[in-house]
Amino acid sequence: MTDRTASPAPTNPYLVLGAAIALPGSGHVMLGVPTRGLQFLFFMVILAWVTTKVAPPDASFVGRHAGGFLIYALSI
Repeated sequence: MTDRTASPAPTNPYLVLGAAIALPGSGHVMLGVPTRGLQFLFFMVILAWVTTKVAPPDASFVGRHAGGFLIYALSI
C-alpha cells in the first residue's frame, strides 16, 4: 500500500487576490510564502517614504507616493 497524505485544498485565487488588494503582501502570506509578503510590504513603505522626500511639493498624493504604489501594483 502506498502512503497517501492528504494535501490541503488549494486556496481560492479570488480570495488571495482580495486579500492582496486589501493589504499588500497578505496574498503571499495566504499562499504560504510569508517572507515574500513581508518583503513586499516593507519595500512598499520604504519606497513610498523615499518618493515623498524627493517629489516636488506641488505633486499630487499619488505622485508623492508613486514608489509605494508601484510595489503595491507589483504585489497584486
